[in-house]
Amino acid sequence: MNNSLGITQDGLSAALEIKKNYKFSHPILVPGEDQRMLVPENLLNHNIDLCGIEDPLSLAMMATRDPEAPMALAAAARLSPLGASIKLISGVALIVGETSRHDMVKECLKYITDQAFNPASIAKVRHHTSKFIIQTRQQYTSVLRENLHSLMEGSIAPRQFVHEFFELTEAGNMRHNIRQKLVVSLMLSANVRPSVKFLILENIERLPKPVRNHIVSAVLQAEPTRHTEIIKEELRHIISQQTQLRDVH
Repeated sequence: MNNSLGITQDGLSAALEIKKNYKFSHPILVPGEDQRMLVPENLLNHNIDLCGIEDPLSLAMMATRDPEAPMALAAAARLSPLGASIKLISGVALIVGETSRHDMVKECLKYITDQAFNPASIAKVRHHTSKFIIQTRQQYTSVLRENLHSLMEGSIAPRQFVHEFFELTEAGNMRHNIRQKLVVSLMLSANVRPSVKFLILENIERLPKPVRNHIVSAVLQAEPTRHTEIIKEELRHIISQQTQLRDVH
């Protein structure tokens, strides 16, 4: 593809990979790293080289289809400056502004395109995006804390707690190190019922592989107690099943 258009073959490949990740609910990783998930702040940091993700097609894919508004808005903010210098990209931004699944992305891109990609309007959207990312994380963290309190009091069912736990940590684009600590603390807590822990294990495949590996390692190395030994046995069973499946394929 012609670089003068602002679109590259690497960018097309990255966009297709991102599309596949969305289809299978896999996280998007920082290029060149297999243990670091892409978060909205990465998209707002122009000092980070995102390789193919820098391409307008990749950014447009995220701004249009990412399930979480903070990530989609950050992608739109990174895409916007390209529209000021390349006519094709201004058209891409216009389409994204009409088709994104998030109203906030639509509103921000409409504002930028109405302002003819004026740098001041782009800077205003970037500032708004930074605040929105922080506020969203705080809101989701607050709900998580309330749900944990309800779980301890017995006023929320284990299955509902686990379902909302995964939904909230994903929707809040929670950093993987924080997600690791939360899951490990739940798995090793003597105050959390085994039924909750088994439900977490049932959903552990939803976590990115690096996060899963850290959790598995931390649990298996934990001090032996009646609770942890039961969980360790279940973990070993899961690992054994996964190994057998890989051997079959």
